[in-house]
Amino acid sequence: DARGYGDSDDPSPTLKFSDFADDLNALLDHLGVLRAHLVGLSMGGYIAQDFYGTYPERVATLTLADTSQGFGTADEAAREGFLARRLAPLESGLTPADIAPKMIDVLAGPKVTEEVRQRLIDSVSSVRTGAYIQALKATVTTDFSKVLPSIEAPTLIIVGSEDKVLPPEESQILADAIPGAELVTIEDAGHLSNIEFPDRFNSLLREFLDRHATLADTL
Repeated sequence: DARGYGDSDDPSPTLKFSDFADDLNALLDHLGVLRAHLVGLSMGGYIAQDFYGTYPERVATLTLADTSQGFGTADEAAREGFLARRLAPLESGLTPADIAPKMIDVLAGPKVTEEVRQRLIDSVSSVRTGAYIQALKATVTTDFSKVLPSIEAPTLIIVGSEDKVLPPEESQILADAIPGAELVTIEDAGHLSNIEFPDRFNSLLREFLDRHATLADTL
C-alpha cells in the first residue's frame, strides 16, 4: 500500500511525489531485495518511472500499465483543470464513496461485469479523502519525459483500448521514448485493465517476467 492507501499511514501535508519512490526504496531494503521487477498501473506507473529516475540500479524490469509520462507537457491551465474537476466534489463535502459509481463509469471499459464493477466501487469507496487529495496535488507535479530515454531495463507497456483516463496515445508516447519497449493493447479494457481482464493481463505479464526472471536479485 502506498502511503495514504490501504493499511499505510497517511502522508504529511507536505507530501512530495518523490516520497513514494523513497518509500519503495526503503521497502526493498527491508525485504532484502537488490533489484526488483516493478509493475505499476496508473499512478503506480508514475511511481515506477520516478523510482527508476532515482534508483535505476534497483530495477530489473518495468511494466507500465495504463499510465503516461506525467504532467510535464501539460500547461498550467490543464493541470489546474485536472485538479479542479477532481477536487470539487470532495471540497463540496462528498466522500470517495459518494463519487465512486460515477468514477467507475469513467475508469472501467464497456465490457466490465457487474461483479467487477462493484469490486471497483468498493475499492474507491475505501480511499481516505485527505490522502487522496494529497496524492492528486502531488501527481500534477510529475514529469518523466527526461527519464524515459535513459531507461535501460526491459520495459513492457500495457494499455486498455478503451482507457479514457490515460488513452492508448499516452502509452504510445512511452513506447516511442523508452528504448526497446514493448507495447501491448488489451482490447475492450478501460483504465483498470488488470482487474477488468485479469487473465489476459496476467498472461502478458507472466510471459514478460519469465523472459527476464534472472535479472532480479536479492541483497
